[in-house]
Amino acid sequence: MEHVMSADGTLIATHAAGEGPVVVIVNGALSTAKDAAEVATAFANAGLRAITYDRRARGDSGDTSPAEPRREVEDLAAVIAAAGGTASVIGHSSGAVLALYAAGEGVPMTHLFLSEPPFRFGDTDQVPDLAGRLQALVDDGRQADAIVTFQREAVGLPEQFIEQFRATPEFDQLLPLAQSTVYDTLVTQRTSTPTTAMVDVEMPVTILCGTETMPFLATAARRLAETMPNAEFREVPESIGHRMHPDATARIVAARKLEA
Repeated sequence: MEHVMSADGTLIATHAAGEGPVVVIVNGALSTAKDAAEVATAFANAGLRAITYDRRARGDSGDTSPAEPRREVEDLAAVIAAAGGTASVIGHSSGAVLALYAAGEGVPMTHLFLSEPPFRFGDTDQVPDLAGRLQALVDDGRQADAIVTFQREAVGLPEQFIEQFRATPEFDQLLPLAQSTVYDTLVTQRTSTPTTAMVDVEMPVTILCGTETMPFLATAARRLAETMPNAEFREVPESIGHRMHPDATARIVAARKLEA
């Protein structure tokens, strides 16, 4: 593990695996770099240099108040700069939204891969005060309530699933990530519909989607591909349940003959 310093002085923890063209992996909500370790290993086995990192307010990375999506853009820019100044990027779920947002802000990327990005295009958007309510819960030390509120209102998980998951030991492992729910809420709210800058990015874009995922994610992926002039759509049958299949994803990424 190494740390890079973001523009506001926040330290961001990174991990690297393999040799070859660089691919930075941007995780989704309620996850850390460790959760992408299997994907990173598959990329390394495919001849790529995979870099995972803890987004701010997660794992071994720091955080600096107040929460602001542009700071996460700066974090990704710092990770890419430390990796040599340019890289391909693959983002999953809210990490895909962040990656495309960063591309639209001019962060240098040779190829952008977007795995099941939860764009809503103005339909069934989250209520505007969600981020503020989540921050208040975190500030009051109610991390569990913040996680549940995020799962219910931002992700849209069924109540029965939330209650069952809350009773498991895995739920407690998410409590240190409560602050990160504010970041994921802010970035997905502000870019519910991709901006013109995001749609018009110049690098090649590959949009990935499993065949067994949430219906709104499948719709969003196809709609985004139709909206972006430089994008291709790829179904990944092996990716099930809103998770990237490591080997199948690595094959697609490596096949694009990424530049080192």
